[in-house]
Amino acid sequence: MKRTKLINSEISYVLAKLGHFDSIVICDAGLPIPPGVQRIDLAVSEGVPSFMEVIKAVVSEMEIDSVDLAEEFKEVSPKLHYELVGFLNGIGEDRKKEIPVEYMMHERFKECTAKCITVIRTGEFTPYANVIIKSGVVF
Repeated sequence: MKRTKLINSEISYVLAKLGHFDSIVICDAGLPIPPGVQRIDLAVSEGVPSFMEVIKAVVSEMEIDSVDLAEEFKEVSPKLHYELVGFLNGIGEDRKKEIPVEYMMHERFKECTAKCITVIRTGEFTPYANVIIKSGVVF
């Protein structure tokens, strides 16, 4: 059994296969998942597991190049947006590199999810709590 924070076998497998610039989505309970994209559905009930719980577990084992967010996230759900961006800034400081955050309109964001390796669905009910995480390299 793994001793690290992330123990979900499906997510661990996906992360182990990621190459530079491959991307994954961590999303709220309502984001439409495009046909043909692997779905890892963790949602149990409202808020379980939360968006940030899943983010923290996943990025504990992932090198991040950059992230994409919907522009609407800042305006509609500022508290969770602030928490996410603050967390990413902290990771960047720990890893001694900035994690760029890029914004796009939500419709464009949904189109971009079709190119991702997998979508990890949480039980989050906060609007626009969705992130595309692009894989980096450790060297």
